[in-house]
Amino acid sequence: MPRIRLLLADDHTVLRAGLKMLLNAQSDMLVIGEASSGEEAVQKACALRPDVVLMDITMPGAGGLDATKQICHTLLNTKVLVLTMHDDESYLRQFMQAGAVGYVLKKAADTELIDAVRAVYRGDIFIYPSLTKALLTQYLGGPSSAKERAEEKELLTEREREVLKFVALGYTHHQIADHLCLSVKTVETYKARLMEKLGLRGRADLVRYALSHGWLEAE
Repeated sequence: MPRIRLLLADDHTVLRAGLKMLLNAQSDMLVIGEASSGEEAVQKACALRPDVVLMDITMPGAGGLDATKQICHTLLNTKVLVLTMHDDESYLRQFMQAGAVGYVLKKAADTELIDAVRAVYRGDIFIYPSLTKALLTQYLGGPSSAKERAEEKELLTEREREVLKFVALGYTHHQIADHLCLSVKTVETYKARLMEKLGLRGRADLVRYALSHGWLEAE
């Protein structure tokens, strides 16, 4: 089984050493590089092309936010997972808008971090539990107006809208197929079609879209 290739970006040497030991102890993970500044994180990411970058917020130079923007813009297959001490919705908003797909607190850097790495690697979004879905929706811009939502929904068929919601809520293709009495192949076709219509690249984009446009709210 291929291992998840990780880059650690944090200016604290002792913390990086502890994280490296924790992550390398997992049979499916391997730390392939370290960086102590935002600029170095971008350079190492471009050179090593890791699957996941663990990104600190406060580092010398450009810092984690600018590094996240550059990495997410340049390396479409590299996921950025923010690892920080800041339990702050404003930071969450900034990094999610920059392209990060996860936000974990350093105080939870044990089993929760391991779960987060695996989640973002397989295409999911992972947010520390204290930062709720409602707050995420609010800071990503809030739901669209009723008129805007109606216009957006006209782009999709009813079945495509159902598939979008199930995918955004974390259901697998097999689970969606069971719920909707469809084949897995048909679910995959609906998902590909709706993502093409909305101009989305992956599941993380789909989840971010669904949250920011209020698609997961009760109707």
